[in-house]
Amino acid sequence: MPPPLPPPARALPVLNDRRFLLLGIPTLAVLVLLPRGLLRVTSVAEFLGTWGVSLVFTTVFWLTGRALWFALFRRLPLVEQTRRRLWLLAIINTAITALVTVGLCTGLALLHGSGAWLTPAALLGEFGLNMVPTVVIQLIYESWHFFRQWEDNVRRTEQLQRAGVQSQLEALQNQLDPHFLFNSLNTLSALIEPDNEPAQQFVEQLSDVYRYVLLARTAPTVPLREELAFVDTYLALHQARFGDKLRVTRAVPPAALAARVAPLSVQLLVENALKHNVASREFPLELHLSADPTAGYFTVENTLRPRPAGLAPGTGTGLANVRHRYELLRAPRPVAVCTDHGRFRVQLPLLM
Repeated sequence: MPPPLPPPARALPVLNDRRFLLLGIPTLAVLVLLPRGLLRVTSVAEFLGTWGVSLVFTTVFWLTGRALWFALFRRLPLVEQTRRRLWLLAIINTAITALVTVGLCTGLALLHGSGAWLTPAALLGEFGLNMVPTVVIQLIYESWHFFRQWEDNVRRTEQLQRAGVQSQLEALQNQLDPHFLFNSLNTLSALIEPDNEPAQQFVEQLSDVYRYVLLARTAPTVPLREELAFVDTYLALHQARFGDKLRVTRAVPPAALAARVAPLSVQLLVENALKHNVASREFPLELHLSADPTAGYFTVENTLRPRPAGLAPGTGTGLANVRHRYELLRAPRPVAVCTDHGRFRVQLPLLM
């Protein structure tokens, strides 16, 4: 079995910050001059000269801070990594500002021939003033990112709610009343001869399958343990029909059973394998279920022998829906599909 696909690279946020750059840099260049005596400027030429110098330094600070934020976001993009990203931003920005302050004060001391610029009080005051644009720049980009995350979460929640409402509506429209069905199954079980144990067991398994479908469809995720118990019951119903034409093997370590999956997602993949492939004594359908907690995938693999022409081909809708559900659940890696050497394999990401 080839190794599972790696998780997709986290794309950098698409940021059109041209307005930030064109308006923010000149404005910030003026603001940082206020504590440096901007109000005491007596001529337009003096203001333009002072503002021009401030504009150069503010531009350097802004572009450096912007590049640093994007670099750290590329390495630490996840929500749970926010605290670490902010600490690194604070430490690196403080170090850069301190170095720039020392360099700037040293240059001014050499230019004016005075050591007053290198006194602790002067260095500390200049350092504080230089930290203002640094902090403002990081606040702008981090706030923008926080707002985008909040917007994405709201949109994703609305999509899940719409999908849930649609699913419940379809259930009401397309399915029998559950009480009627369970009562009918109980009646059927009572009508079966007591010594006909296989028929009794079949009815009980059918009831268990329908009960799980009703209970699980409203949950966003279910433990893998519960999903596999349902799949075992579902396969037992088909085993009664296929016999030795269907061969099922499992390799699921206990450590993976606590992970979560989208409800009915494993069952849908098993159903697709049964629906679209030949299962005969000459060519039995081999179905293999496995989990790899380290890679973070649950795999459904089957022999690929499409049914003869004339039967309705698969539309791919079911698999597309599974992919979309895992995207809405913010799975750590995508649903992976692979066909090679006469086998069809689908890997579902394990959720925590």
